[in-house]
Amino acid sequence: MTGSRWIASTSALAIALAWSPLALAQDATPSATAPQTAEPAPDAGAAEITVTGTRIQRNGYSAPTPLTVLSSQDIEATAPANVADFVNDIPSLAGSVTPASSNLNISAGTAGVNALNLRALGTARTLVLLDGQRSVGSTLGGLVDVNTFPQGLIKSVEIVTGGASAAYGSDAVSGVVNFILDKEYSGLKGNAEYGITDRGDAGSYRFNLTAGTGFAGGRGHLLLNGELAVKEGLHGVPRDWNNQGWYMINNPAYVAGNGQPERLITSGAGLSQATRGGLITNTALRGTQFGVGGAVSQYDFGTVRDPWQIGGDWQSTQVNGFQSLDPEENRKSAFGRLSYDVADWLSVFGQASYAKSDNLGWLGVQLNQANVTIRSDNAFIPQSVRTQLAAQGITQFTLGTTNADLPIRKNDTERELQRYVIGANGTFGLFAGNARWDAYYQKGISNTREMARHITNNARLALAQDAVFAPAGNAIGVAAGTIVCRSTLTAPTNGCVPLNRMGIGVASQAALDYVIGNPFRKQKFEQDVFAANLSFDAFRLPAGAVSIAIGGEHRREKVTGEVSTEFQTGWFVGNFLPTFGSYDVTEGYVEVLVPVIKGLDLNGAVRGTDYSTSGYVTTWKAGVTFEPIPDIRFRATKSRDIRAPNLGELYTAGSTRINVLIDSSQNNASVTFAGTTRGNPLLEPEKADQWGVGVVLQPRFVPRFALSVDYYDIKIKGAIGSVAAQTIVDRCNEGVTAFCSAVVRGSNVFGNNLQVFESPFNFAQQRAKGIDIESSYRIAVGAGNVTLRAMATRYIKNYFNNGIDAPTDTVGQNSTGGTPKWLYRFQAGYSNDGFDLTLIGRGISDGVYDNSFVECTSACPASTVTNRTINDNHIDGAFYLDATIAQDIAMGGRSMQLFLNATNLFDKDPPVVAQGPAGSAYATPATNQSLYDLLGRTYRVGVRFKL
Repeated sequence: MTGSRWIASTSALAIALAWSPLALAQDATPSATAPQTAEPAPDAGAAEITVTGTRIQRNGYSAPTPLTVLSSQDIEATAPANVADFVNDIPSLAGSVTPASSNLNISAGTAGVNALNLRALGTARTLVLLDGQRSVGSTLGGLVDVNTFPQGLIKSVEIVTGGASAAYGSDAVSGVVNFILDKEYSGLKGNAEYGITDRGDAGSYRFNLTAGTGFAGGRGHLLLNGELAVKEGLHGVPRDWNNQGWYMINNPAYVAGNGQPERLITSGAGLSQATRGGLITNTALRGTQFGVGGAVSQYDFGTVRDPWQIGGDWQSTQVNGFQSLDPEENRKSAFGRLSYDVADWLSVFGQASYAKSDNLGWLGVQLNQANVTIRSDNAFIPQSVRTQLAAQGITQFTLGTTNADLPIRKNDTERELQRYVIGANGTFGLFAGNARWDAYYQKGISNTREMARHITNNARLALAQDAVFAPAGNAIGVAAGTIVCRSTLTAPTNGCVPLNRMGIGVASQAALDYVIGNPFRKQKFEQDVFAANLSFDAFRLPAGAVSIAIGGEHRREKVTGEVSTEFQTGWFVGNFLPTFGSYDVTEGYVEVLVPVIKGLDLNGAVRGTDYSTSGYVTTWKAGVTFEPIPDIRFRATKSRDIRAPNLGELYTAGSTRINVLIDSSQNNASVTFAGTTRGNPLLEPEKADQWGVGVVLQPRFVPRFALSVDYYDIKIKGAIGSVAAQTIVDRCNEGVTAFCSAVVRGSNVFGNNLQVFESPFNFAQQRAKGIDIESSYRIAVGAGNVTLRAMATRYIKNYFNNGIDAPTDTVGQNSTGGTPKWLYRFQAGYSNDGFDLTLIGRGISDGVYDNSFVECTSACPASTVTNRTINDNHIDGAFYLDATIAQDIAMGGRSMQLFLNATNLFDKDPPVVAQGPAGSAYATPATNQSLYDLLGRTYRVGVRFKL
């Protein structure tokens, strides 16, 4: 359906619902209110304030741990395609997993997931909660997909930027993101919207409907929500910034000591070892290439170094436009909650949710870099080439091809998540006041089917490409001269169909059907949680009540898998093995708040945790807040936090991907390898020691203004990590025998001659430092109100040391896997009588490719493994401006809000981030997909309504 038709349909649906005879008269949709900065201000009239990061709930309490609160009005003001997109714009999050950035991760099973990453320390170290409760993961690594939450019911999002393991358990190393639902909503509301880029692609639409009603005189409450969201996707990379042949390559002119940089950032580069229709890469016929219909021509290599070339026919080698810039997504979800107040001290509830998502993304071409052997009697060799082979006495040659005739590889992932919660809560009198309690049981089930579509079977491909002319009197009874597979002559029933790999548009569909398959695996993740919590005021001191929270939790995580034998080995990618494993954890905690004197509070917590896999561990937190005058408040925390190994790190049975690395034992040739990842059941929890200090300013002489500045320092010991395959091979070639046990050379079932095993260990150290700044201000302007909000994070250090490679600090590296020095976000909103205008500026500071690189163009110092020289180490930052206009419309007591949103208003292209120098980087778009805007200017138009 075209964009204009969707816009019309969206508007028609909204108007029809608004005039429904069942609609109830409501006020117009409220305009956006001033966002809460640093932490929610105390409200004397509120019965209770829940602050994520502490289990103690007390009116007016300000936690020592920094907290960013995002309201539903904040979310609506930006009109995001999903709530994860909105949260990921917050500067304290960096490197989150998104469908665009995880599209190639088919073996890891993360394709299509939206998982959050605080402090750029990894998604596994960010604890994501729904109403303070855990949710079952959507991947083997336990990543919680935010898109599975009922987005139309989200009342607020609270981001704790600090360790919270003592309060919430494992994984809260870099912080907690808690999505809080509006469980008391009454009425009927919904939204319908459509989005599309300025270029008319990557369309998306979403419908959301929420209904809530009380019953039994207000003692009971029923809540329902449903959502449908579809992204049409953008396959390929149809953007000019991607088509200039930008790569990082080894400098062809470099010789140690000649003053040239060892590496070059250059445009007009390409892969010298493969073309779309095939290229002969050895013998006297090197440079013979095959084009449309098998046409023969001579290839211009330009200047060659390793797998790369500069100039020549570089454009004919480009394949980094065959991925999905925006993968397809089809998501459906439903949520229901029923609660009933039995008595003042007892309220019971039950809730159920279901979410299903289908994701499809292009992975790229089937890339064979100079590793296809063609024998000289192959029946598909053009006659002119056959004559040359005979004249030269050549019996075989090597073909490099990016396989224009083979379909694009794809990931096709289906996820189905169910979550059931039953529980009770209430209050009762105890000691110095009322005690609050809650208890619940949660059952989460996540079923996935991860399919690699259109993948070549290595054995069948080898048979099919070895095609010959059938001799007279052959055993299979075909006419002499018929093209057949060589193998069929001796195994007539093997079903082989000959495949022509020399040219474009030359392969038969029957041959493609024979060599292509769709390997897949099914996995089931289960999570059971029993939890109970109690908080109360124990006794009173002159400065206030001493508050205590205690609680316990038992959790079980389990994975089971299913993979057909035919899909476990022998494929270009997607060599899945089924994974089985489980663990359980039992823990208890106590937290205490002590008001020492007026304005000075001490907060402490300790948690004991016992894992079935690794034993007992203790986490703790100590915090203090000091408010000498109402205008200023100081806060500080110190804590010990943990992250336990997840199911994937413990039990992965073995997933294998096919990739490329540089092998120094083969004259630095680019070689294809099979990378196999396995779990390690002996892993122990990571331990993180961290502290933070901050100040909150709310001067009375500037009403409605607030500013917070917080410093954090996180040090992780025994961090779980793996050594990259390139490092393993390099260290083995350097004579470090400990690494050679992970390197297996010789023919394997994956169709190449090198297999590298990668497993996680507790051997790394990480350290992160930074400063968060947040400010807000609200002022009346004429008949309306202006709200301003600014957030920025200065990343100071993100240090990683695995004891093997040279230690790295990725802060300031805007390349893939790095963290910019500055991320910032400014928001300005104007509201007046149902009209809202919001402007948002999002910024990323300039950076480099690698902090260890030495930039020079001549007279360069010696280039070493730890400090390589490069001609250009600069990567531009970016600034994006977004705008949203919304107008409330009241009609006969019914109301709706029309809105129009534009992101990347100035249509700014992402800066070039050249990939390389390993040949595997060849298929990646020329930017950092997790950092920059990829699509350009994008519009969203829609309607929100309340009935």
